[in-house]
Amino acid sequence: MTSNEQNERELADPVSLQGEGRNDSSPDEADPAVNETITQAETLPIQKTAEPIRFAGFWMRFWAYLLDLIVVGSVDRILINPIFRALDIPLHESNLFAPISIATAITFYAYFVLMTKFFGQTLGKMVFGLKVVNLKGKKLTWSTILFREWIGRFISATIFVGYVIVAFLPKKQGLHDLFADTSVVHERQKEQVYN
Repeated sequence: MTSNEQNERELADPVSLQGEGRNDSSPDEADPAVNETITQAETLPIQKTAEPIRFAGFWMRFWAYLLDLIVVGSVDRILINPIFRALDIPLHESNLFAPISIATAITFYAYFVLMTKFFGQTLGKMVFGLKVVNLKGKKLTWSTILFREWIGRFISATIFVGYVIVAFLPKKQGLHDLFADTSVVHERQKEQVYN
């Protein structure tokens, strides 16, 4: 029997070869193919015990969003309001296309789009340990983020139920998440320590 045939038989049925007089006293002297098979078999239980993804529920996302609104409002009051006062542009107009409305909308959308693109999370999500992920496992693209944060958020805000459905869907997705095929997950998963 050649060594290749013996290796193939050993991989197919390693138990039956123990009685054929082969010396398996030291695992260090074993065939590398057998070591590779053993290594793969040893890692399977670890993969089975991995925790499932924990999607962030309505209230966690709500508190993170409130914190983000505080951040955006602070930026508006620290940067935009003084500039508008210096240029003598009115700060209190109820028109949708008033300069202050346009400037605060730009700040709002720029904050959410840029933070989500470069960090995968806003400051509010960072504080609460949440992160936006693509459900297909891909990296978040500009088109996905723009669609989620701009168009999807506008639709969700218009139809308030777009945010409330987070509490009822299995993947805890808002309407804007459904459109962009994203969700918000807990970033810090429990890590199991093996002794």
